[in-house]
Amino acid sequence: MNTWVKVARYNLVTPANYLVLPWILPLSFAVGAVTAGRRPGHDAAGYLLSFFIYFAVQGWQTIGRSLPFGLTLGASRRSFYSGTALLGMALALVSGLVLTALQAIERATGGWGLSLHFFRVPYLLNGPWYATWLTSAVSLFALFVYGMWYGIVYSRWGMPGTLAFIAVQALVVVAGSIVFTFEHWHVWSAAGGSFVGLTALGLTGVVAALAVLLLAGGQATIRYVTV
Repeated sequence: MNTWVKVARYNLVTPANYLVLPWILPLSFAVGAVTAGRRPGHDAAGYLLSFFIYFAVQGWQTIGRSLPFGLTLGASRRSFYSGTALLGMALALVSGLVLTALQAIERATGGWGLSLHFFRVPYLLNGPWYATWLTSAVSLFALFVYGMWYGIVYSRWGMPGTLAFIAVQALVVVAGSIVFTFEHWHVWSAAGGSFVGLTALGLTGVVAALAVLLLAGGQATIRYVTV
């Protein structure tokens, strides 16, 4: 565990990449929405997607930027992977807490005085504070780990391997969609706008299980990385 913490601190040698840059786009959109005086009830939550996507980019960049030098410093592949995942978990928990606080402020001010919905995402991030924190933290961590896996694949097999990795995932998604269609399973409820049979916390549990699978996939793949 001590080695994991050292790896996490090593990755934070440029803290602005993790603590400042992810917030630039969403907060810029938020300020723009408020200063533009959007119509009452305007739903600007879609802008928040940039923050979540950036977490996946962070995972990829961390592997590409830090893995080669980290291994030359003597860290094992598994220790580096676990330490980087620990960093992603810490960032996800803290970022989820910040999002929860901003959502609370948004509720208290009536949507920043303009009835704007920026940090309240329908169905996903629109419940009690603990649900918002858990859902956002789990989702951010899953995206970070997903990006890490991409970074590992790219470090080992380059662009051809990354494209093949994407193609395999696309085939899995298409195959799954065909099965769902064939079996007449409706994943999205047209009436309620939510996954059938799942609350937001239930979906969070599914994402958490997916994050575990992503962790295992990256852990198995990093063994093949060479310096």
